[in-house]
Amino acid sequence: MHAAPPALVHLDSPFINFRDFKFSDASAHGYRWIDLKRFRLAAAAPEDRALLAALIAHPQFRDTYDGSGVLDRPRHGQWRLDRITPDAYRPVSASTASALIRTWTVQHGPVPEALVQRIQQQVHTPIATATSTYLLAPLPQDARHDYGPVHLGFHELILIDRPAKTLTLVVAADD
Repeated sequence: MHAAPPALVHLDSPFINFRDFKFSDASAHGYRWIDLKRFRLAAAAPEDRALLAALIAHPQFRDTYDGSGVLDRPRHGQWRLDRITPDAYRPVSASTASALIRTWTVQHGPVPEALVQRIQQQVHTPIATATSTYLLAPLPQDARHDYGPVHLGFHELILIDRPAKTLTLVVAADD
């Protein structure tokens, strides 16, 4: 008997670093970045809640986004891994998700057109085509790990696109 294929297979992890773009004021990038982790869904992908659980259990989810990469630690971003469950994510509309990213992107003023285009291609287009979009809701203060506050802003979306058979984890943060 063969084991069932995993619900999620990691494809790639594009990274958008605002410092890679030419701002009129060199400090206007605000140490912001967007990290995407893209996964292929299994042919018979389970319902959304099971996909959220599969993502949380996936080794790629164990990324503290502090420059050390994916490690086998019980942490995700600024949070203790054991405090993140599928219930921590709430469904949001594509317009709400895009507005969150747009507001965060321009929080310190205008951004270069090349950056706008890259975010459009890698973030807003997948938001528009997603069949389900989830936002990590605020977690309690005691869910932060010891150096979690290194991120001044931390926004997390999960985009499920069933026709394309993909799930994309989007983390947009300042540090």
